[in-house]
Amino acid sequence: VQLQASGGGLVQPGGSLRLSCTASGRVAGINRMGWYRQAPGTQRELVATIDTGGSTNYADSVKGRLTISRDNAKSTVYLQMTSLKPEDTAVYYCNARYFAMDFWGKGTRVTVSS
Repeated sequence: VQLQASGGGLVQPGGSLRLSCTASGRVAGINRMGWYRQAPGTQRELVATIDTGGSTNYADSVKGRLTISRDNAKSTVYLQMTSLKPEDTAVYYCNARYFAMDFWGKGTRVTVSS
């Protein structure tokens, strides 16, 4: 499974961004996709996940501001980010769970700053 993410960038506080991640390869076995992030000096943390049936899970810190969605036909997961805060600044990594194995994209940087 290969993951290609895009959509990061610089945005002002209160602004919006949308991240996209498309899976290729053995996509039929992917049962869950999601986003994690890692800020400088911290460990990678969960942002949101979505399974094949559409069930979602969010970190408390992003509930109500970030929305994950998925297009199964395109093997693509999206992260719509609104009301962004400086503490959302991080490298965002796309994740796909293929049976019991985790695959990761290279990461896309999001910087929230005025």
